[in-house]
Amino acid sequence: MAVVATETPFHVLAVDDSLPDRKLIERLLKTSSFQVTTVDSGSKALQFLGIHDDDASTVSVHAHQLDVAVNLIITDYCMPGMTGYDLLKKIKESSSLRDIPVVIMSSENIPSRINRCLEEGADEFFLKPVRLSDMSKLKPHILKSRCREHSQQDQEQQHQQSDSNSNDCSNPTNKSSSDSSRKRKAEDNEEILPQKNRPRHS
Repeated sequence: MAVVATETPFHVLAVDDSLPDRKLIERLLKTSSFQVTTVDSGSKALQFLGIHDDDASTVSVHAHQLDVAVNLIITDYCMPGMTGYDLLKKIKESSSLRDIPVVIMSSENIPSRINRCLEEGADEFFLKPVRLSDMSKLKPHILKSRCREHSQQDQEQQHQQSDSNSNDCSNPTNKSSSDSSRKRKAEDNEEILPQKNRPRHS
């Protein structure tokens, strides 16, 4: 009986202070086969990601160490307290989370706001109401992020293997030179000993 491997769905963290908007984005994401976690503020999003609100560089857990890894964050721009732009900056300032794609949503089409978010590192800017067709734009960003992550892991593994190989190579060389030195010393002794035992002619 053939076993069909099931692919783990991508996990999206959705952030919006509006309950109707939060329900809408959750439904659209689930319809598009994403796994979804929703929170109603930027500070709660940071808590979920393991970042302290006051210091993005202090991370209690890394993204890949979460119970369910976050593959993408989609957040509303206008929220009380911490805006979506503030949340974006916190994420991009974190060394362990900056590679997670971030999408900003807003009901206001303000070019300067859109450009500012994109310049800060946002991958997309959606105008509300978000539509089902927008969901198809998310997966390429997730795949790109995963490829970048895998590439970094491969480079780290190659670096570790290179260090290991250099250590392995250094030991045989030392051993070989030591053996050669002992061999030459033994040969010198063999040449000297017969000379001492030769009979002396008067």
